[in-house]
Amino acid sequence: MNWKDWRILSGATLAAILGAAAMAWHAWLRPMPVGADRLVTVHPGSTARRIGDELRSAGVVRSGTVFYAWARATGAASELKAGQYIMAPGISYAGAVEVLRRGEVVTHPLTVPEGLTVPEVAARIAEATGEAADSVLAMMEQPGMVDSLGVPGPTLEGYLMPETYRFAAGVSAAAVVRTMTEQHLAFWGPDELAQADSLGMDVREVVTLASIVQEEMYLAEEGPRIAGVFRNRLRIGMPLQADATVQYALQQAFGQRTERLLFGDIDAVEDHPYNTYTRAGLPPGPVASPGEAALRAALAPEDHQFLYFMAQVDGSHEFSRTLAEHNRAVARARAARPGG
Repeated sequence: MNWKDWRILSGATLAAILGAAAMAWHAWLRPMPVGADRLVTVHPGSTARRIGDELRSAGVVRSGTVFYAWARATGAASELKAGQYIMAPGISYAGAVEVLRRGEVVTHPLTVPEGLTVPEVAARIAEATGEAADSVLAMMEQPGMVDSLGVPGPTLEGYLMPETYRFAAGVSAAAVVRTMTEQHLAFWGPDELAQADSLGMDVREVVTLASIVQEEMYLAEEGPRIAGVFRNRLRIGMPLQADATVQYALQQAFGQRTERLLFGDIDAVEDHPYNTYTRAGLPPGPVASPGEAALRAALAPEDHQFLYFMAQVDGSHEFSRTLAEHNRAVARARAARPGG
């Protein structure tokens, strides 16, 4: 048909042709019908064209070619990120491109509660990443790891910030460890460093004290008071006598802890540097992972005269100034327990 033929077409006929073309183009561009969400894996190094084909095969978009053209037209073709994505078949081409450009990948939670030790954290990381627990622990304990992550040491103990994290599938254990230590280091702003300095303590000492407080406190509101007890003991040269440090020593020396600490257990690690019954002062480093509440308690210990505390049935503590008061508190606490 030449241009003269176009002139003889009625306006209605021309409108019908253009309308049909527009409808066809709209049908090609419009999203797929809404259905169940699809899991789509974009492999590293995939081109925009290949990603479009993957989305079409998964039933997310109608045409991989149109997806590719849209990504090219918007300048996003080279910015699409690898990973696993959940996408609904009803998503538009523009929406699919934007999700991939932003890297809104599927993430999985990893919860690390307060008070865990490095081997316990390693086991959780291994479960989340699919790596072997002994390999993860070996990586965390290898020489140079402390320096490479910028934590005070002497090990990673105490510097793996307890929190619920979210990681994309395929994340490495090393990347998880780095994220956890970075989260800990982020805690230390100018105000926190100034607080530590006002106490005459460095970061390692504060974290070490916080780890002991973490193991002793059941109620977060008692953290500053418990920290104050240990500060008082340090001030007068009294041994901290913290059970958690002896348990840590037992773990280091014999590879296991005891259900209930006995005098024989204390004697078994009498010369261990983490035995705060036989050695005055703080141990060489943290004994667990303190959370933010314990860290802040160690930075702001309560000013009081208490030197002792005794756990009650409900998890709270009775605080005492003298050994005689403490012995009476111990007797009351034992009498209140089931079976006397």
